[in-house]
Amino acid sequence: MEHVTDITRIIQLAVAPVFLLTAIGTILSALNNRLGRIVDRRRVLEDRLRKDSLEGAQYGEEDARELELLARRIRLIYHAIVLAIVCALFICLLVASAFLGVFVTVDIARLIGTLFILAMFALIGSLWLLLREVFLAVKVGRHDILLKDILR
Repeated sequence: MEHVTDITRIIQLAVAPVFLLTAIGTILSALNNRLGRIVDRRRVLEDRLRKDSLEGAQYGEEDARELELLARRIRLIYHAIVLAIVCALFICLLVASAFLGVFVTVDIARLIGTLFILAMFALIGSLWLLLREVFLAVKVGRHDILLKDILR
């Protein structure tokens, strides 16, 4: 009967990390949407550059700079996605370790704590990269937002 109580307690404790996995899934969805929009914009610019090179238009240099910006944004989002997935993997390992700890008589409290800390660092890194990408999109893009505009 004690095993049933232990398993019930672990299931209750595993609910919080599962909610965290749901949040990470939502973040991954947002990151994927941003990546898709950036890639779509890059395709439009690449098509325009091809047409401009054939027609001799002068928009090529500005479009080339924007393509470089988009490449930087894609790298940031890509790394943010990688860190979010690493975070989700650590959370999954945490839940699996918690259940394993019930069946094995080894104290794995440090392992669980370490996995949670690593998951939080990966999540912080992912969100930090997302923030950098957003700042880059707003600041360097054609949508300069000044402090005075925010304070209005």
